Amino acid sequence: MRELKTYTPRERNMYLTAMFGQNMLYGAIGVFTNYFAKDVLFIPAMTVGVIMTVAQVWAAASDPIMGTIVDRTRSKLGKCRPWLVVTPGVIFVLLMLCFLCGIYQYGPEASAWRNAGVVVWAGGLYILCTTAYTLGDIPLWGITALMTEDEKHRQKIQAAARITGGIGQGISTALFQPIALFLSQKAQSDRQGFLLTALIFAVFGFITFQMGGVFVKEKIVPQNRGSGLAGNFKMLWKNKPFRQILISGILGSPRSLLGMVVFPLVTYYYASKDPGKALFYIALFGIATAIGQFPVQGLTPKLLERFPKRRLYILSNLIEVPANILLFLLFLGSGGLPGGLTHPAMLAIVFLCFVVKSAAAGLFLVLQANMIADAVDYEDYTNHVRPEGVFFSGLTFMTKVSNGISNLIYQSLSALVGLSGVNIMMLQNMIDNGGVPRELMRRGSGAIVHSMAQGALTSGQLYSFFAMMFFAVSILPAISNVLAVLPMRKYALTDEKYSEILEVLQARRRVEGELAED
Repeated sequence: MRELKTYTPRERNMYLTAMFGQNMLYGAIGVFTNYFAKDVLFIPAMTVGVIMTVAQVWAAASDPIMGTIVDRTRSKLGKCRPWLVVTPGVIFVLLMLCFLCGIYQYGPEASAWRNAGVVVWAGGLYILCTTAYTLGDIPLWGITALMTEDEKHRQKIQAAARITGGIGQGISTALFQPIALFLSQKAQSDRQGFLLTALIFAVFGFITFQMGGVFVKEKIVPQNRGSGLAGNFKMLWKNKPFRQILISGILGSPRSLLGMVVFPLVTYYYASKDPGKALFYIALFGIATAIGQFPVQGLTPKLLERFPKRRLYILSNLIEVPANILLFLLFLGSGGLPGGLTHPAMLAIVFLCFVVKSAAAGLFLVLQANMIADAVDYEDYTNHVRPEGVFFSGLTFMTKVSNGISNLIYQSLSALVGLSGVNIMMLQNMIDNGGVPRELMRRGSGAIVHSMAQGALTSGQLYSFFAMMFFAVSILPAISNVLAVLPMRKYALTDEKYSEILEVLQARRRVEGELAED
């Protein structure tokens, strides 16, 4: 019997290095969308929401196009590798251009044309940046289905990729904001501080991301060039397992809100713009994420040996619901405590909530990638086509749609409670003058806590700002967790069916290999 082709230890390590670097770049892109555009450039919340939603809708719509391009690529390097060589440098350049955007102005001296230019620059560069990221993300995940013929090896590297990617993004999340706040204080300019920090992370992310294209090799050689774009859309929808995963992922979109709200939440509620405190709290929540996410992701291949994928997928959504509800109840009950949710007892419970949320998310992410790879095998079994690029574009499609929906929700809620533009300027000015927002907030109070020429902030407004943030990272995700389960109640590709499919595919490849040798 022919031995199954698979990756070498060096290829595995270089692939994981690339995943680490790619996610560091993703973390830097996230800072631009989730904090920099609204809280440093002061672009109005709804404008930011529209920019980011349009960008994510375009990126999501272009995913199948990018997937088609990848699937139709043929070169000496293979199908996915050429894109892994090219895209890291393109992302680096476009990311830095994003952070070079000018500041939105207010008041009688503000120029409407200049502000329009700021919005166009921010929106246009962000769209280009996310498009380039997509063109790198699809082959980075798609190559996992080409690096090995062994299902267990594929499960292991996908689980390791989720862990490594999570570490890369976690480092960006933990260090970017504190470093940027520190450099902002030194430069006496938030914009310069964030620009320098973006350069640091972009350089390191570019170098490590490049390792995937240079060192990883494809073991499975596709025998076809795939369908055209229209045929690929039809193929994606007709593949029932993939369709169920897609609908479930979109319904679960508000899960992405945590990544968007964490920067303003830590900056304003927990740290009051203090770099040291920001580092402490982000590191604390990062540790909670690591404790919850990484062990579960590492154990997922073992769990798959004992439990059906469908059952684990449903579990990954439902176990997060109680933790989400508890998190919001903690905020509601923290008003009378000194320090609010920074009180040690409250902080310990919040920490545990984050552990549970992260464990659920870790299991979900590995299962999602693994089940999409199964859908590729299903398509190969059914129609003799291996559309890795197109199907893994579905993974990035779900991510982009989720981010777009979540961003629009968050920015809409921000506009609703007034956390936008001039109010953010006043909030930051209040902190710079020694005010601590969480200590000054009072539910329903109209007492003025800070004023400037443009207006005044009340303690009730501060309360509404933070209530909105905690609602966005708890109650909305809890609702989405339940909705995401609905399409998976009768999952089309059972473990038994998939085992039969895999046996047929391996037998087919043995025959093709023997014919090639003859």
